[in-house]
Amino acid sequence: MRRVASATSPRGETVLLRRENGALELRVNGVFVMDTLHTASERELARVALEAPAAATEENRPLAVLVGGLGLGFTLHEVLANPRVDRVLVAELEPAVVEWFRQGLVPELASDRFDERAHLVSEDVTALVSSQREESLDVVLLDVDNGPGYLVHSANSTVYDGWFLTECRSTLRPSGVLAVWSAAPAPELAATMRTVFDRVDHREIPVKLGTTETEYHLYLGHR
Repeated sequence: MRRVASATSPRGETVLLRRENGALELRVNGVFVMDTLHTASERELARVALEAPAAATEENRPLAVLVGGLGLGFTLHEVLANPRVDRVLVAELEPAVVEWFRQGLVPELASDRFDERAHLVSEDVTALVSSQREESLDVVLLDVDNGPGYLVHSANSTVYDGWFLTECRSTLRPSGVLAVWSAAPAPELAATMRTVFDRVDHREIPVKLGTTETEYHLYLGHR
């Protein structure tokens, strides 16, 4: 693999690699985070959540979305593909990842950096959510780590705590949705979400990693 870009922060080293087959791969401290081959679940995270806010559809109101975790940009790309979306806030903890997006280092998504609806900040998602007004968002999407059971950074465990999920709920308008991505089943997360939201759905997204068939998981909390 060829190193495309790398950066070091207080959390360690973040590296963007190019495989021999042309795919890009993002690693943090040597741990695989995501690549450009298997993006279905990142896209589905946005798609299913944006289909859910019935009230916004009925009122013909533009949608406001907050995304926790930029990664390689595929969740944001799916959000921007929805014409109902008027504003997208994206929190990405690693400044280098934001800079690589702005440089267009993922060629198939390079045009997204010019979309004026997208506002990227290098900030912890908990801080960005806390700064939002109550009932100001329609959708909150969280993909900041590999899920509560496979953390790249231990500090990210707070994203799955009840107090933060409650803060997310307070930012949502009636019929709003919080969607959380996980690499593995997370029954404890689902149980915590059920104490916060009126309804919680769990969706499995089939994924083929080489010769291995598995699935990623989406958890949706409905207000």
